[in-house]
Amino acid sequence: MNLTNEADCQSPLISVVDDDPSVRNSARRLLRSSGLRAEAFASGDDFLHSEFVGKTDCLLLDVYMPGMNGLELQRRLTAMGWQIPIVFLSAKASEDEERQALQGGAVAFLHKPARQEALLQAIRAAITPGAA
Repeated sequence: MNLTNEADCQSPLISVVDDDPSVRNSARRLLRSSGLRAEAFASGDDFLHSEFVGKTDCLLLDVYMPGMNGLELQRRLTAMGWQIPIVFLSAKASEDEERQALQGGAVAFLHKPARQEALLQAIRAAITPGAA
């Protein structure tokens, strides 16, 4: 039995939803190098139609994307009964959009480019019960 693979299967799954391939790839690499499992999606629709919705422990989500934006994905997940902790990561979001995201239940709202440690700290807070 390979203990590394077994541990990988038990690590929290972070789903990254961002239309920018460089952000998706760098976030996925960072998360995996930090011992987390990571999947990446180019759109909210791709995520919603994937097998990972019910398996995701935290969603790293951009606000502005073609088609369904991040705030709409957050609303749809809530309406569908999914309670996935969300960390927003956006380059252009307004204060009003940030407020909407947080009022909608987001755990954190970070601005691109975010420091790696700040991103990991927000994700750890989202996946750790009782963390502040």
